Order: sequence, then structure tokens, then C-alpha cells
Amino acid sequence: MRRALRMLLVLLAAGWLWAGGAPASSAAQAPETVDRIVARIEGDILLLSEVRELAAYQQLLDGRAQPEDQLLRALIEQWVVRSEAQAAQFPPPAAAEIDAEAARIQSRFPSPQAYRERLAVLQLSPQSLRRMVERQFYLARYLDYKFRPAVQVEEEDISRYYQEELAPALRTKGQTPPPLDDLREQIREVLVQRGINERADTWFEETKSRLQIEIVPAPRAEGRP
Repeated sequence: MRRALRMLLVLLAAGWLWAGGAPASSAAQAPETVDRIVARIEGDILLLSEVRELAAYQQLLDGRAQPEDQLLRALIEQWVVRSEAQAAQFPPPAAAEIDAEAARIQSRFPSPQAYRERLAVLQLSPQSLRRMVERQFYLARYLDYKFRPAVQVEEEDISRYYQEELAPALRTKGQTPPPLDDLREQIREVLVQRGINERADTWFEETKSRLQIEIVPAPRAEGRP
């Protein structure tokens, strides 16, 4: 899935608390931290529970999650997009669209029971999943709205992508590439999305450089240097 659409969709924090491990066995044992601040942005905060929730969402979709520093970066970028989109009063997606996407995710599992069990393992509730899907739709569509008009794809771009990227990749897999004319519009959309991603990346870096962002390191365990 393309980065801007996964953030992208990016995707997306709704704070459940995480308390892994066994409970304390005595009063002398230090209490386990179930949540903490991991970043401050312009007076707002991001929590460890949000990082873990995004990781759970990625594991549900892709079977694995990004490293924690990349998850935090994604959350910061999502904060940037959401703040601007809300200031612009960008409309939210329709409930029917969110329901359809949540149903599509569930359909990837062999049964409703298998789906529920996976959510339980990941400590991700159906309500949290739906909320995260809604936010990803919202953020992805705002990026598309903001940058698509500036992306221009020429016929030579389409031909170059077909000849230099798509056709060689298919031949490497032992497949015969379909004619270019059969794939022209699909390639155009791929290149448009690539242009959106590139412009979004540049915008993120420029915008973050103007914000007050503080990454809060994890507290050291007692007795460690």
C-alpha cells in the first residue's frame, strides 16, 4: 500500500492502555508504566498507547509493524495533516465507506471468529479499528485533495514507467507484460500517487521544521546509568 494512503494513511491514535507482563508481586516492586508521553507537538501530546495501537493496526493489515521510531514519525505526520485538514474544515468520509472498508478487512480472515481472535491478540477493539480506518480515509483524501492538482503525468512518463519499471519486473517473474494501451490509465494513477507522495514528503519536512516538536525519551530503569 502506498505510503501516503497508508498513513496513510498514518494512520491514528485512540488511546487504549497497554499493561503487558505479570502484575507486581510485592509492594517493593516498581509499578509498571501502562502509558506515557512520547512526543509533544505545539502544546499537544502523543502517547505510547497511540504508537502501540498503530503498530497493532499495521500488524492486522500487513502481518508486521514498523519500528517504533517510524511509527512515531508517522503519528507526527498524521498530526500535521489532521491539524491542517480540520482547520480547512475538510469533510469527513461517509459512514458507509468506513463500514465497507472495515468489512473488507474482516473478509481477509477465514471466519468472523478468526478475525475476532486476531483483534484480541493485538488488543485492538472493533471500535478502535473503525476509528482508525476513518482517520486514514480522512488523512489520505486530504493529501490527495491538496496535492493531486499539482501532479502532471505526461505520455512519455507513462511509457518510461512501462518500459523501465513495470515490464522488466513482470519479465523477472516469468510473466509476459500486457500491452501498454491496456495499462495506460492504471500506470497514470500509479504515477499520480507517486507524485502525491513526493510532494507530501517535502511538505511534511518543511512543516515539521516550523513546529515545536519534542520527542520524549523513555525513562531509564532505576539503577541503570
